[in-house]
Order: sequence, then C-alpha cells, then structure tokens
Amino acid sequence: MKKLINSVDGVVTDALAGMAAAHPDRLRVDVDQHIVYRATPKEDGKVAIVSGGGSGHEPLHGGFVGFGMLDAACAGEIFTSPVPDQVSAATAAVDRGAGVLHIVKNYTGDVMNFDMAAEMVAAESGTEIATVVTADDVAVEDSLYTAGRRGVGVTVIVEKIAGAAAEAGRSLADVAAIAKRTSEAGRSMGMALTSCTVPANGKPSFDLPEDEMEIGIGIHGEPGRHRDKIAPASEIAKQLVDPILAELPEGDRGVIALLNGMGASPLLELYLMYGEVAKQLDAAGVKVERSLVGNYITSLDMAGCSLTLVRADEDMLGLWDAPVNTPGLRWGV
Repeated sequence: MKKLINSVDGVVTDALAGMAAAHPDRLRVDVDQHIVYRATPKEDGKVAIVSGGGSGHEPLHGGFVGFGMLDAACAGEIFTSPVPDQVSAATAAVDRGAGVLHIVKNYTGDVMNFDMAAEMVAAESGTEIATVVTADDVAVEDSLYTAGRRGVGVTVIVEKIAGAAAEAGRSLADVAAIAKRTSEAGRSMGMALTSCTVPANGKPSFDLPEDEMEIGIGIHGEPGRHRDKIAPASEIAKQLVDPILAELPEGDRGVIALLNGMGASPLLELYLMYGEVAKQLDAAGVKVERSLVGNYITSLDMAGCSLTLVRADEDMLGLWDAPVNTPGLRWGV
C-alpha cells in the first residue's frame, strides 16, 4: 500500500489539519471533534445547514462548507458515520435562531446518528431541526449499509440548492422542502475500473481483474450490480444512463447533470465520459440545463465515475446558479 500518510490512525485528523491550513479564510476546523465550520458564521435569522458522513469521499462534505452551501460538516473516520456528539455539537454551534437542516445520506449509521443528535439538541435547546435523507442510487434497492437506496451524488446538488435557499433567507420549512424536492428528483449510477484501498485494511476492498469493470458500485467500496469486460466509454455511458432514465421522474423539464470522478480517474477521462453521456441524453430527448464534471463525491483512490441526473425546475436552477464560495465549489463571487 502506497499512501501519502503519516500513520493509519491519524489520517482523518491530519487531513483536517491540512484543510484548515489550506483554507484559513473560508474554514474553521475543530480538529479534535472532526468538525468543519464556516470561518465567518452566517448572520442571525437564517437557516443553518449541517451535513457529514464518513471520510474518504472528499470534497464531500467538508469541502462544501462555506457561503452558499453548508454551515458545518462532521467527518467520521474513513467510511464510518460521524457520532451523535459530533453532529449535536455542530448543530448547536451553527444555529442562528431560524432552525437547522440536516442533510443525511441514506446509510444506516448516518441516519441513526443524525436522528439521535437531532433529538439531543431539540431536548437541550429547543432548536427546530428538519432532516432530508438523500437516496438516489439506482444500482441497488438495499445493501449492506442501507435500507433502501444509497445516498450518493445527488447529495452534492441538494447541498448546493438548499444552501442557496438558506442564504436567501427562506424559512426552515421552505429550505427543507426544496432540499427534499431536489433529492426526490435525482437518480445516480456508478461504475469502477478498480477497487479502493482503505488505509486501515491495506488492500483493495474487492478484487477486480485488469480486463473487467464493476457496474453499480457504492461509494464505500461495495461491489456493484454486475461485472463486465472493459468496454468503450460509449458503452459504459449507456450502462449508466439507461438505468437512471428508467427511474428518473418523468416530465418535460431538463436536468442538472453531474459526471463525478471516484477519485483516481483523470479529468481527461471524465470529460470524455461526459461527452458520451451528453450524446446519450440528447438521443433520449433529455435537455441538460446545467452540468458539472470532476471529483465531488469520491471513494478514496477508486478509478471510475458516477452519473447523477436531477430533473430540475426553474426554482432549482435559480438556486443552483446562485453564488457559492467553498473549497469544493465556487462561482458567482
């Protein structure tokens, strides 16, 4: 195993310390509790947003803390949910008097720990908390980590759109409603050319021969829906697009498209893949209103990609276009 680390036990702490050093103007990092905060808190009277999950998916979630997105993100150990004490501390710290929205990926530990934290904070302070759970992966209905679909790429889009709504001064009920609507309008599918290697394990999470690929993988190194021989990018794009379109909410609205890298595939390949996806969508009569290509919700050093499509109304598009200033996303400022 070749990794740029000091020790297996200190990977997350050291990475958070590095994030703090890299972005002192945007972030304040509680290295002890593994919580990333906005350097400048949001003004009083606005809804705050907290998310989080296991580390290893960077820039999700800490890289999306800042103006126009999250107020705080809780980092668990690699592929491990943050604990309730982390989430409750973050929630209490960012509350500006208008309530707090939790955005939670649909993994059993994440959902349970965020629920426990919400109960703790509500009992101690009376803070109003709303929760939206993302569940967009069409590859599996249930997995080792979930009851129902896994929460994956749509989480990035939900955090951006909900963050803009909160920044605009909308109420907690309205911010939660647009987050839920965005989540329900999105579907995702991923694939891998290689497994990932969790530092604590020191070896790939699953074996994948050189001439094969895994279709429908999860972001924690879970094997996929099926395994095929390596194919041209055009064929891979079809294996991602077709299952998503089969379950994407119907309608004449266009989509926000996220072609996401899993951590080890270069942008050359990701842009090539997006070109193939765009052809497939055009042939299917699906208009792409907005697009994003790059590493946004990764799986350590996995080579591969995922596709997320969100059927977007005018409100969603306006909030997507609103200014954002985070380490992982920045435009309009």
